[in-house]
Amino acid sequence: MSEFDRRQFIKATAGLGAAGLGGIAGCTGGPSGGDDEDTTESTTESGDETGTETESTTSSESDVTNVGMVYATGGLGDGSFNDQAQQGLFAAADEYNIEYEETQPDSATQFSNYQQQLAGSTNPDYDLVSCIGFLQKDSLSETSTQYPDQDFQIVDEVVDEPNVASYTFREHEGSFLVGVLASTLTTQSFSAGAGATQSDSTNLGFVGGVEGGLIKKFEAGFKAGVKYANDDVDVSTSYIGSFNDPSGGKEAALQMYSSGADIIYHASGNTGTGVFQAAQQEGKFAVGVDRDQSVTKSSYADVILASMAKRVDTAVYNAIEAKVNGEYPGGEHTTLGLQEEGVSCVYGQQLGSEIPSDVKTAVEDARTGIIEGDISVPTDPSNV
Repeated sequence: MSEFDRRQFIKATAGLGAAGLGGIAGCTGGPSGGDDEDTTESTTESGDETGTETESTTSSESDVTNVGMVYATGGLGDGSFNDQAQQGLFAAADEYNIEYEETQPDSATQFSNYQQQLAGSTNPDYDLVSCIGFLQKDSLSETSTQYPDQDFQIVDEVVDEPNVASYTFREHEGSFLVGVLASTLTTQSFSAGAGATQSDSTNLGFVGGVEGGLIKKFEAGFKAGVKYANDDVDVSTSYIGSFNDPSGGKEAALQMYSSGADIIYHASGNTGTGVFQAAQQEGKFAVGVDRDQSVTKSSYADVILASMAKRVDTAVYNAIEAKVNGEYPGGEHTTLGLQEEGVSCVYGQQLGSEIPSDVKTAVEDARTGIIEGDISVPTDPSNV
């Protein structure tokens, strides 16, 4: 890791209360600072009729870098993916002379409109337009060719254009670790917080948002980790079709819990709030995603065993810093996994200390095996 990357990683972790230090252990304790409020509902209201939200830093200097953010559907306040991206923006604004505008599309059909509004703006003239989420790929593939002089970033997909810097993650690697955690723990009699497992349980659950190649990586890694730890444990899967449907997430989770699952892992944005609600209602456990959700969804900390943290903030911060320094990696594709500390397994704030040591050892051994190349993690659940 370069000196900048190390400094930036520590800054984002300690200063913002984002995901834990995945490179130190397979699954670490969560952060002690940062956002500790339940952020189920969106934290901002639309600033105008187009639905854009604006927050700007103020500065008398002339060398301002203007950044436009187009968030994924589900919006801010999801306690995971979008909020994590926003933390990278805030970190850059703390470090550099940044002014920014944040937009929150309600659906994928609005991506092109927001991308083009920002790219076509002359007051301000945006130096970088950051597009968060894999569903933005098709729109950005067109927008980036229509605005060849505009620099873009996309997170979670690759757009092969010279004015787009693409950032993806090896989500399957981090998901493998939480799979090992869940599989090892579900065969034990374990009680902590508001949840419990039964030693005779052989069923776990996975709840996804919008079904597609990206979320399938979460599912594949989780299932592979489960089978690696115990081949007798099965995983039930449900895709809700939305990243912002807590009621749908709760309904799917309740069905899984009633069928015998005692731990459910979700990769579904704010839909996962419903999974946490179901876990509390049924006295079971859940595993969060993208950020330490025992912090960002603190009302459910008594059932969140861990979270598969994904450093979207690092990707956003690095892209902005590169633009500020005149080193923007247009046309390049950067991938972040366990080795690069881009993903990690973070134990819950309330429950992490109570998880048995043999379970933590199994997770750490799996992490080491992946980094050293002894464990190959699939990206397609059909290959598990």
